[in-house]
Amino acid sequence: MIQPAIQARPLWERIPLYLQIVMALILAVGFGILLGAGQPRPENVALINNLAIPSNVVLKALRALATPLILLAVLHSFLTAPGTAGSRLAGLLLTNTTVAIIIGILVANVVQPGRWGAISLPSAPSEISPLDPWKLFQDLVPDAVLKPLVDNNVIQLILLALAFGIALRGLKAEQIAQGKTDYRAIEQGISMLFEAVIRILHWVIVLVPLAVFGIVAKTIALQGFTPFKSLAAFVLTVLVALFLQVCYYLLRVKFGSWVSPQRLLTGCSDALLMAFSTSSSIAAMPVTYEALQEKVGLRESSASLGALVGSNFNHDGTALYEAMSALFVAQVIGVNLSLPQQVTVVLTSILASVGAAGIPEAGLVTMTLVFSAVGLPVEYIVLLIAVDWFLDRCRTAINVMGDMTVSCLLDGKDRPKEVE
Repeated sequence: MIQPAIQARPLWERIPLYLQIVMALILAVGFGILLGAGQPRPENVALINNLAIPSNVVLKALRALATPLILLAVLHSFLTAPGTAGSRLAGLLLTNTTVAIIIGILVANVVQPGRWGAISLPSAPSEISPLDPWKLFQDLVPDAVLKPLVDNNVIQLILLALAFGIALRGLKAEQIAQGKTDYRAIEQGISMLFEAVIRILHWVIVLVPLAVFGIVAKTIALQGFTPFKSLAAFVLTVLVALFLQVCYYLLRVKFGSWVSPQRLLTGCSDALLMAFSTSSSIAAMPVTYEALQEKVGLRESSASLGALVGSNFNHDGTALYEAMSALFVAQVIGVNLSLPQQVTVVLTSILASVGAAGIPEAGLVTMTLVFSAVGLPVEYIVLLIAVDWFLDRCRTAINVMGDMTVSCLLDGKDRPKEVE
């Protein structure tokens, strides 16, 4: 008996997300022009304002999912990460991420892309309350265990996750030494919850093209094309910052390992193209690992630590993008972030990137936490999605290049004997 053919997925599921967003942008431009392109008729204003409803729903869902996602991602990483991930690996990852964020903030402060054109969202506040560093220090410890989840406080959340992660990993090691298996129930429970929240996040991401259509059409209808001058400047500024991060990687490889920058770029070109085309460092992971071993010639231990273990914690490009986005939005609404506030952006971007492993559209999710940390209006995040589909691919390639750099540095300056 002939088995019935498997039903094909709906057409919209077979179209990549970035193509859906591009199509939404094209339709939004046409619809925005029809509605006035900056000079709307009074009778259409109510309809135009209602176009933002999908974006508001997406933002609320992202904020609701961000904190449990980060908490579960950190706990999952602690419980499942191999024991070979040593202190040197952690130090290299932390250094690369910190440098990436500092580069992003410096470039954003110098270029100031948010000043190139006005973008106004009626629901967004125009003032940010001043930051009290002493109060921030006192608030590191939450009043209640669940309070960071409710308040979207990323610093408290990460500290809470780290505390529980370290405790659970220690208990797991003790039980393994004693021949016990009680830890498996907790590990499986956390993994199941993490996968469940990821699945819900996928449902939210399906609505992203609709949200982009609504917010872009509304912006064009009410304000014309002037606001998109700032977005174009923002894209160019992020690309400049990512290029500077690439230069930092190559210099670090040149002076910290036996691998030459040319050898690294030539040997790992397939992995970088894979990362850019798929917008997923996880999808590029096997290609990266094979290239580091077969084409670059690194030792197996160095390649596995950097490409397999390090990729679960390294999100330099994403952290750089989030920090620049925060400064961009502050410039757009005419608010100067003070030095302590910019330091807070650095810290929250670093901490949020720790839990970004395995989360689809990680930059979009964790950005809500970074914005909330300094009181920036999250309403602007949906407008950034209009250009995020392209920048996401660029920063994913940077994430993968960061993994390569860490592998080379772990391999050291002594060339393996089998490599000519």
